[in-house]
Amino acid sequence: MEIITTTESLESLCADLAKDSYVTVDTEFMREQTFWPELCLIQMAGEGREAIIDPLAENLDLKPFFGLLANKRVMKVFHAARQDLEIIWLKARLIPEPIFDTQVAAMVCGFGDQVSYESLARRLAKVQIDKSSRFTDWSRRPLSQKQLAYALSDVIHLRPIYEKLRALLDKSGREPWLEEELSVLTSPATYEARPEEAWRRVKFKPRNRKQLAILISLAAWREREAQERNVPRSRILKDDAIAEAATQAPQDITALKSLRALPRGYATSRVGDAVLKQVAAGLAIDPNLLPKFEAGGVQLTEKASVISDVLKLALKVVCDQEGIAPRIVANSGDLDAVAMYDDANVPLLRGWRRKLFGETALRIKAGELAIVLDDGKPSILPYPPRIREIKAAE
Repeated sequence: MEIITTTESLESLCADLAKDSYVTVDTEFMREQTFWPELCLIQMAGEGREAIIDPLAENLDLKPFFGLLANKRVMKVFHAARQDLEIIWLKARLIPEPIFDTQVAAMVCGFGDQVSYESLARRLAKVQIDKSSRFTDWSRRPLSQKQLAYALSDVIHLRPIYEKLRALLDKSGREPWLEEELSVLTSPATYEARPEEAWRRVKFKPRNRKQLAILISLAAWREREAQERNVPRSRILKDDAIAEAATQAPQDITALKSLRALPRGYATSRVGDAVLKQVAAGLAIDPNLLPKFEAGGVQLTEKASVISDVLKLALKVVCDQEGIAPRIVANSGDLDAVAMYDDANVPLLRGWRRKLFGETALRIKAGELAIVLDDGKPSILPYPPRIREIKAAE
């Protein structure tokens, strides 16, 4: 097992891997006690060589590694790449190019929603992953041989997974679908921690614009505090406390003390003072400057609710026929929006999704197509003209 701990050996490894058409990449990091992830281990494998890079090794310069990631002649293969790409962006302000995400590719190829690495390794690489080292503290040194072998296996078995998924994509002609999905992963905006957008990650659905304004103000403050102190967001203030503050809008210490989700003692602390200031700041926001607001998402009429249920079944029928995970085509919110509006601004009505199912959804809604049982199997067929004539006569 090759362990890289010096810049010279890293330069040699990256020069060797740069000769291959692709490299598989994985990272191990810790962020349970911090806001920013701490990079603890890097695993890489080329077509004939694999190694572990120890970024915690003294005086190790990762510049050769980042140089390889930027090499456009070499495909960089990840599984569930988002967190790996986030830490690379934070460390080097770099998005690897080109990339291939085996989890996304597997969804496009019909392996199910958010298919795990272990599942793909079993189905495509024909190996069983020993997950006993899964919850290792990767920041500790030394790591055992068993832990290192587990980490390295993530990129070793990724090679046959990539090669087989690549072949399936080439055969299916769905490469454009994958590229469209990867465009989000390769956008630097995806990894920028913007305080003004932090409210979107809070587990709370405001019921009116006042609650939304307070939510935006409190979430932005928490995000800035967590970044500056490098601690988890929940260490500053938990989601349920933000939700209750947005709902109750406390404007003095007495009201703040009545919040059940706020830990005892917080009301008279620096945090309590900040919460009151952010509530006041939220209430002062011009409603016209708030993001577009729909309480609890799209509000369905009774008719649209029925249509949405039909579209959910139709989506499953189409995805089963096409061998693709429904989740990557549309979510419940998309279907609800289309059930309400023919011109809904959702991914389902754009690009390859519209061709695959969006147009079908609109035709079902218009009564031009119907779900029928064909020899016991659900199919989507033109709505029978005779039935349409009878309905028109009524």
